[in-house]
Amino acid sequence: MVDTDHGHMLRAVELAAGVRATTSPNPWVGCVLVAADGRQVEGATQPPGGSHAEAAALVEAAAAGVDTWGATAYVTLEPCSHHGRTPPCADALIHAGVARVVVGVADPDPQVRGRGIERLRAAGVDVTTGVAADVVAELLAPYVKHRETGRPYVVLKLAASLDGRTAAPDGTSRWITGEAARTDAHRLRAESDAVLVGAGTVRADDPALTVRHVGGRDPLRVVLGTAPPGARVHPALELEGDLGEVLDELGRRDVIQLLVEGGATVAGAFHRAGLVDRYVVYLAPVLFGGDDAGGLFTGPGASTMAGVWRGRIAGVMHLGDDLRVDLYPATEVH
Repeated sequence: MVDTDHGHMLRAVELAAGVRATTSPNPWVGCVLVAADGRQVEGATQPPGGSHAEAAALVEAAAAGVDTWGATAYVTLEPCSHHGRTPPCADALIHAGVARVVVGVADPDPQVRGRGIERLRAAGVDVTTGVAADVVAELLAPYVKHRETGRPYVVLKLAASLDGRTAAPDGTSRWITGEAARTDAHRLRAESDAVLVGAGTVRADDPALTVRHVGGRDPLRVVLGTAPPGARVHPALELEGDLGEVLDELGRRDVIQLLVEGGATVAGAFHRAGLVDRYVVYLAPVLFGGDDAGGLFTGPGASTMAGVWRGRIAGVMHLGDDLRVDLYPATEVH
């Protein structure tokens, strides 16, 4: 049973990952529904206003003629228990006669927070929690961060040569990485609710900050400072002041994940303030070969080895000739 539960939950994780870029500010959730006769249907959260994963799976079951009485539902996140844009998923499962619900992680949203599980159990449904919880928690980390703190999950994207340089002494910086890495970076944009750069980067590079190369909606464009009139980043939200207050404001605007794209001054400020939840570093097989090219960060760094920032490498991926390195702060638990 344990291996079976784990396998079905990992499939639910795959379903959730497949809708990662389309559900925000709702959580991206997957559901696998296994009938008493062994037949299986699946569902994933639809864009805002559409069905949640559990409801989508029940619709698929009805369309396929699958009897849900006595079925087991595997769902990555605790079923909701309140009326929002859609009815409560816990009630839908109960009314469908589902006998057992296997949950990856509990929902930290104050409107749920255990109430969905309580409602299921009160109706006589057998509930198992914590299956593949580490995998599910990593997938849902941005949603959990937002619900627990009110702030977005911050991803800092960096691209550099192997000797840690981002721009030539004459200021040119395009393109250090190849097409595969740039496409992957656009996928990160598509998964993010907002993308942030400094006004200096807007003046120097005039980025559009839109999603290209992959499908997905454009994120909210945020500029620290004031963007020049006519810059391609417009329309953009222009913010100034304390970075913590900036994150609070974005959280109030339902920004679940914020992608910080720089430049080096902004990247250094977020890094030194300890506000980055995940670093995504693209490394190109390029060497500037000197100390006069621009680095990943500007501003003061650690003055001694005892003071250096240490992280944990969670993954390394080949993207064409480049490498993508995913890095978490060493104190992060995933």
